[in-house]
Parts: sequence; C-alpha cells; structure tokens
Amino acid sequence: MSDDAEVSLYYHRKTQEILHKYGPGPRVHFHVGLFPDGILPTATVSQGTLARRVVASQELIVEHAARSWGAYEKPPRRVLDIGCGLGGTSLYWAQAHGASVTGLTVAAEHVTLIARFARQAGVGRRVSPVLGDVHELAATHVYDAAYANESSGYTDRARLFEVVAKALRPGGWFGIQEHFVRRPEWLGFIDGYYKTRLGTREEYLAAAGAAGFELEAEEDVTDAVAEFWMQSMAWNTAELDRLRAGGAPVAWSPRRLGESTVAHGKFFRLWRDHAVETRLLLFRAGGAG
Repeated sequence: MSDDAEVSLYYHRKTQEILHKYGPGPRVHFHVGLFPDGILPTATVSQGTLARRVVASQELIVEHAARSWGAYEKPPRRVLDIGCGLGGTSLYWAQAHGASVTGLTVAAEHVTLIARFARQAGVGRRVSPVLGDVHELAATHVYDAAYANESSGYTDRARLFEVVAKALRPGGWFGIQEHFVRRPEWLGFIDGYYKTRLGTREEYLAAAGAAGFELEAEEDVTDAVAEFWMQSMAWNTAELDRLRAGGAPVAWSPRRLGESTVAHGKFFRLWRDHAVETRLLLFRAGGAG
C-alpha cells in the first residue's frame, strides 16, 4: 500500500470517531487546540464539558492563528485549505472572513460531508471540497492564502512549498500549524500512530526558502497546547466509563479508547517536555503584497 493510500485509509477509518468526539458540527476539527490558561480540572466535570472544552480549544487556535497572521485586517478572498479534514477550518475561513475556500482532502467520503456541513453553516457556495493530492496541484496564481493545519506533516515538504508558491498570487501567504520533532527517538511512535511524516523546523525553512518564501512570523504554542492532550484523554476515559456502565457503543471501541488514552498520556509528556513542539508559521510569497 502506498503512503497516500495508507493516509486515505486512516482517515476513512477515523471518520466516525472524529464525528463522535469532535462533532456534531458543522465545524468539525481534527487537530490540537489552545489552552492559554493552562491546567483545567478533568475528574470533576462531565464528558459533555470536556467535549466542549476540546472543541473550543480547536476553534481558538484557528482564530488565534488567523488574527496573528493579519486575516482580520486584510481577509484573503480565496483560500486553499490543504488537508482540510472534515472541513472545520474551511468553514471557518468562509464564515469568519468571507473567503471562497477550496478544501483539499485525500478522503473521498469527506467531500460529501464537508459539502453538507458547509450548507448547514450557510456557506455552501463559498466552500468547495475537492478530492486530490496536494503534490499534484496545478493551480497557478489563484489563491491569496494557503493554509495547512497539521496536514503538512503528510507531505514531501520540498514539493509542498513548490506547488503552493505557484498556486499563490504574488504577495500571498502560506500559514502552517504543525508539530516539529526535537527528540528524534520519538519520531517513529508519533508517525506510526498518526500515519504521518513529521519533520523539523529547519527542514521546513529550507524547503520554503528554496521555493521563494520568506518566514514572516513564527510562534511556539507548545505550552498552551500540552493541556489539550489531558482534556482529550479525560474525554476518552469518560467514554470508556460510559461503555463499561452499559452505554451503547457509538464509534469508539473499548480497545481503541484504551490505545488512544495511553498514546495521549505519552503525547502530553512529549509536549510538556518540548520533545515535540507545535508552531504557527507564516510564510510570504515573493512579489507585492
């Protein structure tokens, strides 16, 4: 099985789990979130509260990135959302900034879901989900901005920056939210769990520079992200308790919940210790802004 086929299958199998944990939508995200105030209680709150916290944190990190990148002062008219998942970020750009968004996904079934969510959110005409591989993107000077939220880790970075540089209008920007490995001994564990290919900050900067991009802004949000793993792990535990008490299974099996909970505990320690870092990077293409 090719890497691309493996990633597509991974997201196919994850769809119902994502909807159950991070839904119901219409803005459904599958990425980490921001907890700027640090540690919050988990054992004394309901599963519903945990779910709302997690979704709110996902929304907050998207909004924070957009604000930091100047999208509120100068909204991009056309946005390419690379690896858009179930469309949460695509809907955000359309709803919050009035952008026309192309949401690129490798999961065929997500195209229909994203289109339905966009209609529910009232932005059906502004969000266009497309089944495709970013490595094969052929657009030329189409977009004002490109966005990759925890999807660039699945790509060949040199090719990613090449195609995005071509797809952007002169002066356009490329915003990335991604995890960067600082302790390479953990790379196999993370890549194996998420079927990804994480890299280093230096690799990204080199690929961006070769494609003509300049790094305009960078923010390390690792400390504010670490709590996401604790809140998410607490939701897993609450769901496992619900099933053990006789609740009807929805999407997650006890085995999968157990695997995810163990992994989340490791992720929390890795992020807390900065063995892995989450960064927001803003690259600017050449030409007049």
